Amino acid sequence: MNININQLTEAELVELNQKIVERLRFFHQMRAHASMLNFSIGDRVVFDTDDGRTITGTLVRYNKRSVSIITDDHHRWNVSPSYLRLAEPKDITPTHTPNNGSLPLKK
Repeated sequence: MNININQLTEAELVELNQKIVERLRFFHQMRAHASMLNFSIGDRVVFDTDDGRTITGTLVRYNKRSVSIITDDHHRWNVSPSYLRLAEPKDITPTHTPNNGSLPLKK
């Protein structure tokens, strides 16, 4: 397809731009939705932040273009599913160890 934009008016260019942006958004949403299908609510997931931290949490909600993750320290993150991976046992840290890991005392 070859469109000669030099012959379009400013109003036509603005309309074309809006259609292009809508179409690109649609493609992005479709990719995000396809990525979401790899995960289920309740899955333990891992993602890396921009500052190099690795965050582990539980997927709690699907959003339009992202998913909501609740971390073990109760922070909420909205993350694009393309950045997620399923947590492996080495990624999961215990959230609560009774009696600092010792056995309960018998009375």
